[in-house]
Amino acid sequence: MRFYTISAIALVMAPLGSSAVAEQLALDNETARISYSLGYQIGGDFKRQGVAMDSSAVVKGIEDALSDTEPSMSQEEIHVTLMELKKKIEATQRAKRQEMEIKNLAEDKKFLEENASKPGVITTKSGLQYKIIAKGKGQAPTATDQVTVHYRGALSNGQEFDSSYARGEPATFRLDGVIKGWTEGLQHLREGGKIQLVIPPGLAYDRGPLEKRTLLFDVELIAVGEVDKKAEAALSPAGKVSQP
Repeated sequence: MRFYTISAIALVMAPLGSSAVAEQLALDNETARISYSLGYQIGGDFKRQGVAMDSSAVVKGIEDALSDTEPSMSQEEIHVTLMELKKKIEATQRAKRQEMEIKNLAEDKKFLEENASKPGVITTKSGLQYKIIAKGKGQAPTATDQVTVHYRGALSNGQEFDSSYARGEPATFRLDGVIKGWTEGLQHLREGGKIQLVIPPGLAYDRGPLEKRTLLFDVELIAVGEVDKKAEAALSPAGKVSQP
């Protein structure tokens, strides 16, 4: 959460849409425009975080600070109040994240169950699901090979989150330097092949915004090549990439 000390916060909770306030604001000078813009932004931030505000108290606090008037609360009371507010907002945000996580896990579980019964879909012991679209005729990669691919990545609801096609160039990486679902899945292909991967959380990302999500990838294996010594050194455990 962001806490603000600038004087523009005086505008945060005022009824900015009313004609009376609009008439009072002289937005033909830079200071007024900056103040209004900052106030509107701050108000939006507090609203999104669900913070209830008393506009009279907000304005009074700013006026006292600007005029060096003795505050109605001690500095210790102000500090404690703001820290309690911060804890409350953080707790609310954690609850929302947990609620969304439970919802996503339920949706992903249903998707995996339904997808497993579709024609051509194979489920491995690890839980990876894949469907060969085109086997390919070239070399098959091993885990330590370098591969060049084109791919699209999406969530189980179809929302795309990454695409080498959109970037206009394929991606090249060592196969054991990416998520486990890719390492396992692409070894079922040969150069020129195409595969659909459905990767459950345990084989996908262990951190970041896609953590604990089931991911769908359409992958085209363009080329396979051994990793040279320099590339292998660059892909030490500390330097492994976490995503395709």
